[in-house]
Amino acid sequence: MIGVISDTHGLLRPEAIERLADVQHIIHAGDIGSPEVIAALRKLAPTTAIRGNVDRGAWATGYPDTAIVKLGRWSIYVLHNVNELDIDPAARGIDVVVSGHSHRPKVDTVGGVLYLNPGSAGPRRFTLPIALATVELAGDTLQPRIHELGSVPQRT
Repeated sequence: MIGVISDTHGLLRPEAIERLADVQHIIHAGDIGSPEVIAALRKLAPTTAIRGNVDRGAWATGYPDTAIVKLGRWSIYVLHNVNELDIDPAARGIDVVVSGHSHRPKVDTVGGVLYLNPGSAGPRRFTLPIALATVELAGDTLQPRIHELGSVPQRT
């Protein structure tokens, strides 16, 4: 299982850490906000991160605008704003397109490609939920799930 998070804007909530504690890989779809967010995620699992529109300054220059992640047989294309997608994912053999930016969680399948926006896990914006996603990569199917934060039980 992988964890997908976006739009942290410098805030990595304890509930996000709890939800991602058992994943094998984490994808951050931009608007990281500070390098400490990625450092904390990397303590949980290998992490792929891309730069979003608020990621400015010297610390952010090491993050690409897009990334392709290969996990087993699955190919995942990561960008911050899906409206800037300038490739044909299906033609390129991409199974999943991960994006952020809108702060709105969304799961959709178009032309056999899963489009996943985990929503925003950072500061609340308007009345949008605080959320992240997980994707089960077992077998021949992808099983995405949006998780609203704030309802994660504490480990004892």
